Amino acid sequence: KMAKIKIKKAFLGVGGITLGSNLAEGSIVVSRADLEITDLDIKRAVSASEANLKDSANKQIIHTVPLQFKLDGKKVLGRPIGLKGGVLEVRTLFISTLEQHLNDLITAIEEAGVEVEDVIASPIAASFVTLTKLQKAAGCLLLNIGAETVSLVIFEEGIPISLGVFPIGSSDITNDIALGLKI
Repeated sequence: KMAKIKIKKAFLGVGGITLGSNLAEGSIVVSRADLEITDLDIKRAVSASEANLKDSANKQIIHTVPLQFKLDGKKVLGRPIGLKGGVLEVRTLFISTLEQHLNDLITAIEEAGVEVEDVIASPIAASFVTLTKLQKAAGCLLLNIGAETVSLVIFEEGIPISLGVFPIGSSDITNDIALGLKI
């Protein structure tokens, strides 16, 4: 209102203690007769890993990141599209949040007259403005110490390999110092 600009669309950054990540593995038999891996095979393998995801009740997946592929039991460097093999395996990182919280946030934003374009995990969004491609490729950890939570995301070879949020923040540290020093 102060800037006199009407916001019509927005990207929603989701953070907080309900944000987390899980790893899961899945495998499929390659569908083509010539055994060449296609995008469809990768999607099927990722879906198979999602089916093997544990502790996913009441959670909404907001990011799916394939971390590693194996073709006939051998590691594949990069994406396996165009390679030939019988069995495709994938190890996938799933970043999720509580479904009810996400739905409530989206509803509140839409009731304010703003269309939600997409949802992104806050630590991932923070990496876009704080880390370079070179830093992500080399491998790094982005740690955000907030008042109530500490969030972290670990990058390796340009992709997030782990994400976590811990229920301790700077206000807890300040309180501990005050208690310890009796001030």
